[in-house]
Amino acid sequence: MTVFARRARASAGRLHPELSLVSYTLLGHLEERDGCRATDLAAHYALDKSTVSRQVTALERAGLLERRPDPEDHRVQVLHLTDAGRSILGQVTVSRRAAVGERLAEWSEEDLERFAGYLTRYNSWPQPG
Repeated sequence: MTVFARRARASAGRLHPELSLVSYTLLGHLEERDGCRATDLAAHYALDKSTVSRQVTALERAGLLERRPDPEDHRVQVLHLTDAGRSILGQVTVSRRAAVGERLAEWSEEDLERFAGYLTRYNSWPQPG
């Protein structure tokens, strides 16, 4: 797992130098949810609020996300991808899929199905709290 995580972090930098694996993950979540609060990101990924705050600030400075008032409660800020954020996320996603596809190209159908089953099983483990 450690090697897998290290390779994922290293490949993130190669695919887009300004987009770390954590940043990519946060942007992907924001796109999937069509925006959310920073506290929701921290809770979902079991990250410290200060860690998420630093990441969000950097992504905001890079023009990849923006804060908007929550229509239900104007005291709350909701994070949304900007057009630039969607564009970079799309580019990195295409590059990541191509890299994974290349790495798995010679695997048999049986191996791919088994691998997918293991990933599904691993990811279905209950999250804390």
